[in-house]
Amino acid sequence: MTRNELKQMWFNLPTQTIVTKTILVEMGKNPYWKGYGEVTITNDGPSGYSHFKTHEEFPIKYAQDLIESDVKYKEYKLVIK
Repeated sequence: MTRNELKQMWFNLPTQTIVTKTILVEMGKNPYWKGYGEVTITNDGPSGYSHFKTHEEFPIKYAQDLIESDVKYKEYKLVIK
């Protein structure tokens, strides 16, 4: 088998496209900032990678409002730490 045939076989292998869509809510542990936390929105798939992080006073309410108000966030998995 030649090098070119091996290369063609390698590039023709079947691949799976894994799509990860997550909204991560992390509550802050600082005693002077009670009720504050960080919300991280991550999207990784065949179209690329995107990441957004924000610091909010009520992060769980922010994430819930985001999921309820925007249709594209309904398919995201919500993780609360």
